[in-house]
Amino acid sequence: MSINRIQFQTSLSMPDFLNHFGTEAQCVAALEQARWPQGFARPCCRATGASVFIVGSHKMFQCRTCRHQTSLTAGTLFPSTKLPLTTWFLAIYFISQAKTGLSVLALKRYLGVRYPTAWLIQHKLMQAMSERETAFTLTGHVQVDDAYLGGELSGGKVGRGLRK
Repeated sequence: MSINRIQFQTSLSMPDFLNHFGTEAQCVAALEQARWPQGFARPCCRATGASVFIVGSHKMFQCRTCRHQTSLTAGTLFPSTKLPLTTWFLAIYFISQAKTGLSVLALKRYLGVRYPTAWLIQHKLMQAMSERETAFTLTGHVQVDDAYLGGELSGGKVGRGLRK
């Protein structure tokens, strides 16, 4: 019997994750690279040059053409967040690695945040994943594993008197 390639996919281990996204500077660099792969580009005026300012602990970009200021997190899942990006990235890691889902209580324990914060993080991430998935539709021959088709029988008697 051959090995199931889907079941044994390589994934990012926790040590590898921490090597890539363990510090705030690494998370900022990864977010900046994901947002602007060719460098800062203002969407409305299409200008590419920007001045970078540090305001508190956050990076601010000011367009050299129109002088509009934007932060690195504006227009993302975490605008004006008070949590460090390392916490957000860790939450993304935990939620994406959990095969059967992750409860808010478990996420709260893993991240060391309050329950309402963990709830908000999880719901924002799940909403983003749901919105992204709506763009893709399965076509052709689709194979499903571990499916539950049908449902509960209605109108029958439950318990010991169940007819077979």
